[in-house]
Amino acid sequence: MEGPKQIGRRRFLRRTSALGLGALAAPAVFSRASQVLGANDKIRMGIMGSGSRGRNVMKTHLAQGAQFIGVCDIFKKSLYEGLKAAGEHAQSYSDYRKMLESKDIDAVLIGTPEHWHGPMLMDAVAAGKDAYCEKPMSHSIEEGVQMVKAVRSTDRIVQIGMQRRSTPSVIEAKQLIRECGEIYLVKAYWNWDWSKPLNTAPLDEEVDWKAFLGPAPWHAFAPERVRHWRYFWDYSGGNCTDQGTHLMDVIQWYMGSSAPRVATCHGSVFSMKGAETPDVFSATFEYPNYIATWTLDYASTLDNGWNIQFQGRKATLWLDNDGARLYSATAQPGTTYKRNAKELLVKEVPGTLSDQEHVKNFLDCCRSRQQPNAPVEVGHLAVCGPHLANLGFLNQTRARLNEDATKVYL
Repeated sequence: MEGPKQIGRRRFLRRTSALGLGALAAPAVFSRASQVLGANDKIRMGIMGSGSRGRNVMKTHLAQGAQFIGVCDIFKKSLYEGLKAAGEHAQSYSDYRKMLESKDIDAVLIGTPEHWHGPMLMDAVAAGKDAYCEKPMSHSIEEGVQMVKAVRSTDRIVQIGMQRRSTPSVIEAKQLIRECGEIYLVKAYWNWDWSKPLNTAPLDEEVDWKAFLGPAPWHAFAPERVRHWRYFWDYSGGNCTDQGTHLMDVIQWYMGSSAPRVATCHGSVFSMKGAETPDVFSATFEYPNYIATWTLDYASTLDNGWNIQFQGRKATLWLDNDGARLYSATAQPGTTYKRNAKELLVKEVPGTLSDQEHVKNFLDCCRSRQQPNAPVEVGHLAVCGPHLANLGFLNQTRARLNEDATKVYL
C-alpha cells in the first residue's frame, strides 16, 4: 500500500515531466488597454471563490472603490455570502467560464484553492480580464511557466496577492539591508499553535465534487479534502508554498536574487493527522551567493508568527509582523549578541501588514496600465523555491532548478 509520500511523489513527477518551456519573458509594458479607464471610473469585477479569504480581499477591493457585479462559487453558502458582500448589482455564477463571458466585467479576483489558480488566471487573461490572484500563484513550477507565458501574450494587468510587496514598512526596511554587510545566511520561520487532526465529519452542505476537483486527479469524495484542501498534494503545495511564498519572496527581493538553484526539505505530519503535507518541516535553499532556510512548526507557541533574519557581518536585520529592526554588533570583532539587547538596536521601522495598499496598487494599475508591484514573474519566482523544496521532500533528494527557473532536475 502506498503512503502519502509515494502518492504525492508520483503526482508531482507528472506535473514536472514536461518542464523546459524556455526562458521567462521580461514584463511587457503595453501603451494602453483595449478600454482605458479614467481615474474616477469604477472597475467592475467578478470574484471566483468567495470563501472567507476571498471575501476579505473582496471587501478591500470594495473599500477602494471597485464594484463587484459577478460572484462565482460552487458552495451555496459561500456564494450567498459573496453576493451579500457584493450588493444588489451582482449576478451569481456556478461556472466561472460563464462569468468571464460577461463584457461588463473589467477584472476578476481569484480566491479559490491553489489547483484552480492556473486554469482560472489563464482563462481570465484570454477573455480580456485583468486579474488579482491570491498566492501562491501556481500549483507547480511547470504551471507557473505556462501562466507567465499566457499573461505576457496579452496586455492584461495581473497582481499576485503577496501584500508585503506593497507594505510601506517592508519597502522602507529594504533600505536597511545595505547596512548588514556581507550576508551568507538568511533564516525564515513561521510558528503557530495551529495543528490538529483533520475534521472528517460530514459537510453541512451539498458539494459538486467534480467541480471542486476540476484539473486535479480523480479521488473518491472525502469531506476533509474539501474542508482542509490545503493539506493535500492534489490541491496545494501545503504550508511550504502557502506561507513560504511570502517569506521567500521577501528574501529574494531584499537579496536581489532569482529563485534558488538547489533545495532540500525534511519534515513530517506530526499533529495534523489525516494530512498529506507536513505540519513541521525545515527546508534549505542554495543560492549562488548565500544560503536560506525556511522552517515551519504549526505545533509551537514560540513567537506565534513569522520572522525573517538577514544575518550579516556588520548587522542583522529582523523582520516580523511588527515591522523591522536592525541590530548592530559591537565594535569588538567576533563579539556575539542577543537580538533583544536594546543597546544594539540601531534602527527600527514599525508597521503592520494589510491588503489595502496592495489592492490599491492593483486598481491603480488597471487604470494606468503600468505593471503592479507583484506581477506574474515575481509570483512565479517567489514560489519556485517552495515548489522545489516539496519535490526534494517527496523524492528525498536535492532538487535542482535551472538558471531560468523553468526546468527541474531530480
